[in-house]
Amino acid sequence: MDSDGTRDARGTHAHPVPRPTAPAEGAGVPPRPTRAPDVPPPAAQPSYDPHTAQPSYEPHTAQPSYEPHTAQPSYEPHTAQPRSPVAEWLDQPRPAVEPGIWRYGYRPPKAARPSQRLAPVTVVGFVVPLAAGLLLWSLWRHGSFPYQWTVLKLVTPDGWWWGGTTTPKTFKGAEALTVADGVVFAILVYVMARLGSWSDIIRHVVTRREQPARALIAALGALIALAFVFPGAFGLGWNALPVQDPLFSLIVLITGDYSVFASQWLTDGLYALITLLVLWPFARIGGWWPLAKAALAARARAKAGEAAPRAVDRRPSQWPELREAGQHQAADLLAAEVHAGRMNDVDCARVGHMWTVARARARVSSFSDTVLREGGAAWTHPSGHRDLPGRGARHDLVSGQVRIGQWVTGERTPPGYGGAGAALAPDTLGTSLLAVGPSGSGKTRHLIRPVVESLGLQALTGQCAVVAVCAAGTPLGPDSAYDVVVRLGDPASVHDLDPYAESEDPDEAAAFLAEALVGDLDTVSGQRAATALAQLLGPHRAAYGRFPTLPALRELLEGEPSALAALRAALAGDEHTAMRRELDARARQSGSTGDPAPVLADRLATLDRPAFAEFFGADGAGARPFSLRAVAHHPLRVRVDLPERGHEEASRIVTRLVLAQFGALALTGERTHFVCLVLDDATGAVTTESLRRIPRLRSRNAGVVLALRTIGDVPEALHGPLYAAVGCRMAFSGVATWDGSRFADAWGTEWVETRDVARHTVFADQPMTRAIHALRKLVTGKAVTTEAVTVRQVERARWSASELAHGVPAGHAVLSLTSVRGEHAPPLLVDLRG
Repeated sequence: MDSDGTRDARGTHAHPVPRPTAPAEGAGVPPRPTRAPDVPPPAAQPSYDPHTAQPSYEPHTAQPSYEPHTAQPSYEPHTAQPRSPVAEWLDQPRPAVEPGIWRYGYRPPKAARPSQRLAPVTVVGFVVPLAAGLLLWSLWRHGSFPYQWTVLKLVTPDGWWWGGTTTPKTFKGAEALTVADGVVFAILVYVMARLGSWSDIIRHVVTRREQPARALIAALGALIALAFVFPGAFGLGWNALPVQDPLFSLIVLITGDYSVFASQWLTDGLYALITLLVLWPFARIGGWWPLAKAALAARARAKAGEAAPRAVDRRPSQWPELREAGQHQAADLLAAEVHAGRMNDVDCARVGHMWTVARARARVSSFSDTVLREGGAAWTHPSGHRDLPGRGARHDLVSGQVRIGQWVTGERTPPGYGGAGAALAPDTLGTSLLAVGPSGSGKTRHLIRPVVESLGLQALTGQCAVVAVCAAGTPLGPDSAYDVVVRLGDPASVHDLDPYAESEDPDEAAAFLAEALVGDLDTVSGQRAATALAQLLGPHRAAYGRFPTLPALRELLEGEPSALAALRAALAGDEHTAMRRELDARARQSGSTGDPAPVLADRLATLDRPAFAEFFGADGAGARPFSLRAVAHHPLRVRVDLPERGHEEASRIVTRLVLAQFGALALTGERTHFVCLVLDDATGAVTTESLRRIPRLRSRNAGVVLALRTIGDVPEALHGPLYAAVGCRMAFSGVATWDGSRFADAWGTEWVETRDVARHTVFADQPMTRAIHALRKLVTGKAVTTEAVTVRQVERARWSASELAHGVPAGHAVLSLTSVRGEHAPPLLVDLRG
């Protein structure tokens, strides 16, 4: 049983992924990081418990200090070293697979592996042309073809033959018959080789083997061929193949007599030429020339006293890419750190990522200096953490995957997926994911928490930034696993949420607020709401140098005379003419039909409550406002805890605000890390504007994960656009039939082969036949019938609404994936407990 190493004895787990679980020291809610610490934290020394299969990391004191200009300790990575669990994890194979397959230690199933045995059709393709060629050659030798020598008589003089026959009159006619036999034999051999599967046979028997076996098999074939060409030289009694005699006969016809063979040099040269022509194809098949060159080069080096160059160790734990780039000192140091257990999987992924960045930016020397100075602790996350306090899922940071279950083997499952692990990675999350399932189906436990945990680990490697929005108390990890924790409505919260996302553009800030406040309403135009807010935000920023707090904005939207008069008085200068014109426009629209200000004020009232008095940028608040703009520039781990029960509408407004800000900010600027927003409950968060942004995130290295209890939590007009906007869709066990119908429509249909069997009773006409049928019916109790089988191709839904509602077992889900490269995985059943 695969228990992920948590209950297995040492060495019994198939693929033990290193999962250090010692919690990092630090405060419960760390402040937002601004720069890397001056001194790297101590590395971790593994201590192996023989009763578990995962190492635990504890601080150690005997850590060598690395100075870039001092003598470096000498490491011998190619000598025998004790293997640490991290080195074993790092060296596991990770083949290229289809989207959604857990790559760590993946082995293709037997049905998906390329067959190493010859197919019967290949053998038949070799034997049939060979038999046909032998038959034709036998018929030719016995003169059984009609008009066999017509062509020969047309191209030769009549004086060579007796009249009306093909009997040679002179020696030239006899030699011409020999040449004709050779030409026909050569044509037959060529046709058999072209029509038959000789190349497949040769590839299977010879060329796919390693040297020197390949050369020896080819040499054996060459020896057999020479025995058929020169049987006399081997003391054999059979007739030689028509290779030597036709060549000698052709020379006789060209020269006109046999005196040319009086020269021993010419005769020996012809024998040598025939031998080389026979050996040439076998030399190419056996790779004789490259093997001879390698042997000669080795012999030359041996004579010169040079040692043979040692092949580069390609194991990832030996850092071969650094060695190929000439950075042997850095590679030796990192290899020693890995094998000594002073680096965990996060450190390996982080250093590997920085090597990729350094090579792309031509900063290899700077990379080596940093590694030699800090070792495995180089480029530690600004928080100082080198691991999460605890892990609940299986992660592979080399491929960036997190395992969420196991693909169930079935008729619909392709061979490569059956029984393999199901995994998610940034390349699939970059197309965004929609998960629908009722409460208790395991959305948070089996999907949201593993994904957030994986993205948090990748953030420690500098490759990702994650924002998780959930209700207070949702088990998405301890506070120490995040850099920023925003607890809305909790006075003890260290951080606050900036409703304007540090924007300096009134129109951009107004768009954020408008989508958050009225984005779910069909009766209020989002554009008019944004315009109304911009007519107030712009003047307020021009007058006071900042945007108003939410209570102040509510007063302005309600048209409070004192608030408007104070704002107008602050805009008395000539430089604020345009802003006064904005206020006048807002005053003219106030109270008119279709004015969105009252609705905006009513929605703001849900956030202007005593529970949120010190949040959303309130004056004098002790919490520091956090802007989502930071995740677009830094690999941060952020969690936003929504208010507890009693503030459902406020929670939905905040969720829409975060989604609106994330969608807009993730589309701006250039960055190298992946950015992901995870909504544990996206009820009421999806709007028309957000659906326009989600498909564009995949090209900007960003994505969102939306979890819903039912698709009914989204306006009906947005159901189709929502399924079309995301590339990954997941239906959990227990979805309603009407929810399943949406998935069925999104996944479409496929062509399947059906077999219809119809049984018809046989009615006999002859008396004897009727008697036999009656006797058979008396014995078996069944009438004599015949079967009619109809096979046809029909188009059927991949998953019907009824199957999704009633055919998905508990603890399972149906998942389809699309990668940012356009690769697809069809909707398949996943065992989330596997």
